[in-house]
Amino acid sequence: MSLDSNTRVDQTRKAAARPAPQGVWALLRPLVLRLHFYAGVLIAPFLLVAAVSGGLYALSPQLERVIYADLLEAPTASSPGQVSLADQVTAAERVTTVNGLVAVRPAPEGGTTRVLFDDGTMAESYRHAVFVDPATGKVLGQEIVYGTSGAMPVRSWISDLHRTLHLGETGRLYSELAASWLWVVALGGLALWVTRARARRSGRAVLVPERGARGRAKTRSWHAVLGVWLLLGFLALSATGLTWSRLAGENVTDLRARMGWSTPSLTTTTAAPATGGHADHGGSGGTAVVNVADIDAVLAAARAADIASDQVEIGLPKPGATWTVTEVHRAYPTAVDAAAVDPATLTVTDTVRFADYPFMAKLTRWGVDIHMGVLFGLPNQIALAGLAVGLVTMVVLGYRMWWQRRPTTAARWRPGPAIRPGGLRVLPWPALVAVAVVVVGIGFFLPVLGVSLLAFLLVDITLAAYRRRTSRAG
Repeated sequence: MSLDSNTRVDQTRKAAARPAPQGVWALLRPLVLRLHFYAGVLIAPFLLVAAVSGGLYALSPQLERVIYADLLEAPTASSPGQVSLADQVTAAERVTTVNGLVAVRPAPEGGTTRVLFDDGTMAESYRHAVFVDPATGKVLGQEIVYGTSGAMPVRSWISDLHRTLHLGETGRLYSELAASWLWVVALGGLALWVTRARARRSGRAVLVPERGARGRAKTRSWHAVLGVWLLLGFLALSATGLTWSRLAGENVTDLRARMGWSTPSLTTTTAAPATGGHADHGGSGGTAVVNVADIDAVLAAARAADIASDQVEIGLPKPGATWTVTEVHRAYPTAVDAAAVDPATLTVTDTVRFADYPFMAKLTRWGVDIHMGVLFGLPNQIALAGLAVGLVTMVVLGYRMWWQRRPTTAARWRPGPAIRPGGLRVLPWPALVAVAVVVVGIGFFLPVLGVSLLAFLLVDITLAAYRRRTSRAG
């Protein structure tokens, strides 16, 4: 055999001994698997609380209508012209326990009028409401309401539990943590499950639990398939939840402003402050000196400008500002048009139409309303409750998988071990740099996700160092 032949044989043997180059996913899979495990174990409790409280909130409107039926439903059949809106406001002012008239919500069909007060001492978005029968002008009662939805105390308590765990601004970080990680866990789980099904050449396994599976394999199959079916809902909840989160929400708002996606604002300035016959309606949180008797004319002017929804809020003017009449009907089709009415001339000076919103502003509005369960009414609520039940089930199945990984009999009450480390070490430098850039970028836009991810990394490094030290000592 010639020298050249020997050389070619040696080269062939070395090439055969050298491992075949791995694809991108083969390199990333250990990292994604370990991240999915950590998030599943450490973030799942926050997801569990968010799911349970969110599911309760989705069904709370029905509970609210039962508990507060005496305030929300008009006891007398109303007919046009019986009691003016101004007279209803006067009746509410006589009995209110909180000063500072700020707005009025005329009664929708079958409902009651809400006269809203804020003396400046109430928490943000909370107002004191006096409920008036529109047919008789009789005051039916008083309650604290919350937000644009006008949530009554039971629903607002559940809402605050979902948003902050009743821990104030600091508590908002819990819900932001859950929203920040939900899409990461969902997409990571999808990638792991789909690639596993592809390796087995079974597209059916992506959508249908494995037949005949037992033990941990059965649990994993149900966990993964349920996640695939609910994926779009989870992504929608994550995205819409982040829009009003504490830190990421500010970044979302800045991005929308830079891209021209912000909600158009109503021009409410006037040449001179309002004057009129009624004074002292303001208080520290109230309005300018304004003639509240004009409120019927203000509403009529807005109606003439096609503010047509039966669910509107009339905001009283502050010094140098107009009245505002804003539609608050959030069910589909969305009605959130608004008009500004000059207090001196009682003419409409500006309008904002939902039809003129940028598409992304419309999408944001619809997304938030879907998240709150109001856009499509009862079907929307049922879908949200189903997502909540599905997420709770997935969390339970995830913990069960961890439990099923434990040693058989030696450690009966100990959960299974963590997924093996080393996902970063196997990455080539270009891939490692790319991963770092992506993580830093996401962490900058979603700060809570970035900080928690850094915490995971530090814990992982610490545990790895401890294991190496223990193994050497042994």
